[in-house]
Amino acid sequence: MSTYIVTGGSGFIGSHLCQRLLELGHRIINIDNFSDFYHYKVKIKNSLESKKYQGDFKYKEKETDLQRLISMVNSESYKLEVVDIRNYQEIDKVFQQEKVDAVIHLAALAGVRPSIENPLAYTDVNIQGTMVILEMMRKHGVAKLIFASSSSVYGNNQKVPFSEGDFVDRTISPYAATKKSGEMIVHTYFHLYNISTIILRFFTVYGPRQRPDLAIHKFTKMITEDVPIPVFGDGRTRRDYTYIDDIVDGIVNAIGYIENNHLFEVFNLGESRTISLQKMITTIEQTLGKKATKKFLPLQPGDVLQTYANIEKAKRLIGYNPQTTFEEGIKQFITWYKGEKT
Repeated sequence: MSTYIVTGGSGFIGSHLCQRLLELGHRIINIDNFSDFYHYKVKIKNSLESKKYQGDFKYKEKETDLQRLISMVNSESYKLEVVDIRNYQEIDKVFQQEKVDAVIHLAALAGVRPSIENPLAYTDVNIQGTMVILEMMRKHGVAKLIFASSSSVYGNNQKVPFSEGDFVDRTISPYAATKKSGEMIVHTYFHLYNISTIILRFFTVYGPRQRPDLAIHKFTKMITEDVPIPVFGDGRTRRDYTYIDDIVDGIVNAIGYIENNHLFEVFNLGESRTISLQKMITTIEQTLGKKATKKFLPLQPGDVLQTYANIEKAKRLIGYNPQTTFEEGIKQFITWYKGEKT
């Protein structure tokens, strides 16, 4: 059994990862601050689902609810720490109390458009917070890191599919810039302090527990409620949508790879298939059995035209092999979404 710190372990990807690592017999310390980026109840549900809790949770007010959540989920194999990654003193306490084998650093402010509206917050959380985690690893002798990056670092790269060795110094949103900065910072700590590091560039992750602000979740809700959906551009922008189970497989494989090697590597985790915005909407419509009302709008600043992952390196070195088609993934998401509403 290994002990892993998972930052952002109550988020979309983090809660699925915690669930899988627990199923594999590992011990988890989940560091999550339950920020107001979206409603804290979403993360409480994620945390309970990752521990396979079946009962009802009676909500009162945030602080009381979080204390009750901690008492419900904490066990010998799982510990929830409601702490902001920027809080040096509190993060230091977590590392002091635990003998940690590796850190999976997922916590971040996410999203291209919100980063344009509030770039200073993104810099503070995504760069300063990452620095605090790295300093704690250096101080307490934790020498293995998985760092969550993003396909957004590729910007509007004209060469497709995107490969890990491509030029990525032309980001077009503050969010992407903070992720590229994070990649540079973790390499610095690998160089100076021998912290073995794998950077995983995620490509448009979707599936059950997806954040409510993301397009697939938002469009499903709006179509269900007969609200017009915003379509930015002409519907021809394309994304490499990646199902959550495939992403978690990739993270777990990366953990296994880094445990047996001293290295610094970058891997794309995508499906290596692009889906147009129009195709995404059509697939949701067909799965729901209901047509969308569309409101066409101009392209948004910071949005890339296409993401498309070359995953040959991840296949070769960590055995990454995505299995879920987009159509099946949408079915799984909508089944979960309908279950949430009952």
